[in-house]
This record gives sequence, structure tokens and C-alpha cells, in this order.
Amino acid sequence: MEREDNIRQDNIYDVLIIGGGPAGLSAAQYAARSGLKTLVLDKSPAAGALAYTSKIENYPGITQAMSGKELLDIFRRQAVEFGAQYIEAQAVGVSLEGPVKEVFTNGDTYLGKSLIIATGAMGRRPTMKGEKEFLGRGVSYCAICDAAFYRDKTVCVIGDSEEAVKEAGLLRRFTEKVYLIAPSAKLGMENDNPLIREKKIHVLLNHGVTQIKGSETVEAVVLLDRTENKETTMPMDGVFVYLTGSKPVVDFLNFAVDISDEECVLTNRMMESNTEGVFAAGDVSCTEVRQVVIAAANGCVAALSAEKYLHHRKRHKYDWAKK
Repeated sequence: MEREDNIRQDNIYDVLIIGGGPAGLSAAQYAARSGLKTLVLDKSPAAGALAYTSKIENYPGITQAMSGKELLDIFRRQAVEFGAQYIEAQAVGVSLEGPVKEVFTNGDTYLGKSLIIATGAMGRRPTMKGEKEFLGRGVSYCAICDAAFYRDKTVCVIGDSEEAVKEAGLLRRFTEKVYLIAPSAKLGMENDNPLIREKKIHVLLNHGVTQIKGSETVEAVVLLDRTENKETTMPMDGVFVYLTGSKPVVDFLNFAVDISDEECVLTNRMMESNTEGVFAAGDVSCTEVRQVVIAAANGCVAALSAEKYLHHRKRHKYDWAKK
């Protein structure tokens, strides 16, 4: 009880949402529209399966094709217009015991009476030789978390997405030199990025990393030039991996809720997890179909379930336009 008494009520959100994809932002729309104090914590608006999609034309209500990023911008704008707060922050841990849920990010701790997990399925298992062995000892998946450890050192970012470019820019503020190792022939954003144009980030297109080497910590990477099919070894102090996959992003939960053998969050039909007041929606849950419309619907259900939980309702309330 002492823990609860010391928490200022105005610092507690009714609904905390981790993830800014279609599930998380749909949940934010419905929660905020219901008058709930709502906060979305999003790692990056440029990350996630929808943000990486170049063309969407089968989402209901859309009359012309658009990029996934454009559709996501509409989701986000609607959520904010309904009153949801949106913060770019990466969740690194949670504490779900008791009525007040805690979400830890690299800089702050956020508190909520309910929590909706909507982190998607863009996680990945280690694939490069040495990646798993040096995780936490020179290999990282979070630049904003670990950039300060590499002050005046040389690091590389592996990836070609907009997120990878942005993370390389963040690292450049701390490090001596940053290499952006892109497996494709072009980046997922325009090459007129000022840091790239001014050559403060060294871009290696059509390159991959086949091995991460070192002793106690990372000391070098083995690069494969895919154009010439030639390998070289480059000294390196840190490796930041921004390659995508299809594994549900649940690492930060540390099994605080039930996780299936396929590493997705187990829920019932109303998106409720086994932990009271905690819900999951979208690709992070054990859904059979991974489509934007399904994720958005999951987000709606999770928000209405959270509203029911917070107001101790026996039934879910209907949400229609109000005159």
C-alpha cells in the first residue's frame, strides 16, 4: 500500500500502450475517445511491418493505394486528435504486479492502470555468427540505450531501413565513426540525409556481415561485398543490428505474462492476457492471420476490454458516433 500511496494520481495513465503500429494506434483511438487518459510509447514511427510496406490498397475505406507509412500517419493523427499522447520511447522492461503497471524505457518510467501490448512481430533471432555470443558485449539492438557506451569509438549499424539510418545518426553524436552496412543496393529513405551527404555516416551498400569477432567484447566484423563476392575484416567496437524478422517482440516482457511456445502473447478472444489489466493486440498476440485490418480490430477490442476493466463493467460498451 505504501507504494501506491506515494504515486501521484496525475502521473498515472488509464491506458498505457506499447507500440505505435495499427494495433496500438487503433487501441489509442478507442481508449482516448472513451475519455481515458491514454499514452502510446512507440520505438519509432519508421519501424514496424506496416511502416516498411511500400504499397497498401486493400485496407477498407481507402480509395487509392498509399504507402504503409502514409496509412500509419493517418492512424497516428486520428489517435492524437482524439486526445491520446504519443511519445517516441523504447520499452526495455515492465513490472506488472499490482493495480499500477510500470513500463521502463531508456529514460523514464511510465505508470498505467492498464496496459496494452502491441509491439508487433518484427523481432528476429540471431543469425550472424557471433551475434548471440556478443549480445550485451558489443552487439546491441537499441542505439538510444547503448550509444553512450561507445563514445569516441567506431561502430556499425546493420540495416537499410529508415530506422537504421536514424539510429546511425543518433550514434554519430557519440562515436568517432559510424558505418551503415546495408544489405541492399539502396536505402529505405532518400540518400540526401544530411549526415550521409556530409559523409559523417559511411554507407556500404550491397554489403553484409557474415561474422562478428572478438574476445571479451566485439573487436571486428567480417564484411561480405556482395557485388564482388569478397570478404574483408574491419576493426569494430560495436555492432547495432536493425535487420527485421517475423518473431513477436516480447523480449522486454521477461515472461511477465504467459508466452506461447511460438513466443507470442497468449490472450482470450477479448485480448486479455493471464495478468489482470494487461492486454495484447496485433501480431504480438497469437493471431493466425497477420493483416493490418486484423491488427486494427484487435486494437479496438483491447481498448474496449481495458475500458470495461477500468470501469468494472459486466459488459463491453458500444462505441458509435455521438450526436
